[in-house]
Amino acid sequence: MAWFRTFLKSGHPPTLFCSFLYFDFCFAVWVLNGAMAPFISEAFHLSATQKGFMLSVPIMSGALLRFPLGVLSQYIGRKNAALLEMGVIMLGLAWGYLMVDSYEKVLMMGVLLGIAGASFGVALSLGGGWFPPKYKGLAIGIAGAGNSGAVIAVLFAPPLAIAYGWRNVYGMAILMMAVPFVLMMLLAKEPPDREKKTLGAVLKVLVEKDAWVFNISYILTFGGYIGFTMFLPTLFADGYGISKKTMGQWSAPIIVMASVTRVLGGWLADKFGGLNNMLFVCVGVTVLSLIASMMPPLWMMAVILFLIFCLLGAGNGSTFQLVPHRWPLTTAIAMSLIGEVGALGGSLIPNTMGLSKKYYGTFGGGFLLWAVIGLGICIMYVVMGKRWTSAWVGKGGRALTDEERAQRIRDGLISV
Repeated sequence: MAWFRTFLKSGHPPTLFCSFLYFDFCFAVWVLNGAMAPFISEAFHLSATQKGFMLSVPIMSGALLRFPLGVLSQYIGRKNAALLEMGVIMLGLAWGYLMVDSYEKVLMMGVLLGIAGASFGVALSLGGGWFPPKYKGLAIGIAGAGNSGAVIAVLFAPPLAIAYGWRNVYGMAILMMAVPFVLMMLLAKEPPDREKKTLGAVLKVLVEKDAWVFNISYILTFGGYIGFTMFLPTLFADGYGISKKTMGQWSAPIIVMASVTRVLGGWLADKFGGLNNMLFVCVGVTVLSLIASMMPPLWMMAVILFLIFCLLGAGNGSTFQLVPHRWPLTTAIAMSLIGEVGALGGSLIPNTMGLSKKYYGTFGGGFLLWAVIGLGICIMYVVMGKRWTSAWVGKGGRALTDEERAQRIRDGLISV
């Protein structure tokens, strides 16, 4: 484990830990409506399309707020932006706990809880900001493993809802969010890798071709992760007749794999290259999604979903091994934009699943859509990878060595 001690010494471990915990608990709040969906559906007698839309609202809200929060963090600092966001989340949970008594108010609560989904770019950039380029993939992978917060929601929220009522779960979540808030305040330190730029210069990333390649790519990996995470309890309950008491036990082992393999994906990307990893991920997701679209028996679907989540997590880690190399001084901005579009793509899954169930009597349409997206992104990476590896990143997507970087600067391929 000497290499891991070397890794820790190269950065600031308390900030990395606080970033992980911040992202972890925010993620739990972000997917809380997904864990509560069968209870909310029963309380308000929702149709399949209403459930699909309800589950997509927090995804869209969190996605749309990611880029603005990333821009804000560029000016007030990532630590301050994180503290501000967590404070607003706790107010949103309090409103939901006290006020929700109709489907319309559930949708409004979804908008408020979606604020938790905006934590992505800030958390990863804050956690990885202290670490040198050769360890960026691992550091950001560890911070990004905070998406394991989804497991907290799907595993513990349903039993608590059965015991105390589903509305009370939102009140309990306020106490949960207080933990990362206090630790962030006491332990985290703002990284030194922030460059002051005008708003116009910051917003240039919006029109960069490379940014939109990553945006589209992240629709597959993170969009798939958040969309399927939101929908798994409903898939198991409505598609396979699993009880509300045990649906979380089916969902949690599958969901947690994306967090485990996110760290692994970051490490593998550092070692073998993010581009190489992403090609493998795209092919695997395409094939497995095609099989899942046939709605196989429960045990087979569980295995397929387990493997899909492993690949999605590895793809998330691989993507954000590449981003800091492309935008080394505005990483939070770039991550927030990419996370925003990727998360918006996740809203396709609940809606597609609901429409597929309504018109064809099966949830298979959502999986079929992801197979098509996976194939298209695989082709895109093959085309773009040739240009990237001759400019800002090394062979296969590895970090440039000092010698390679100096040579490309001399050749005018990258700036200092």
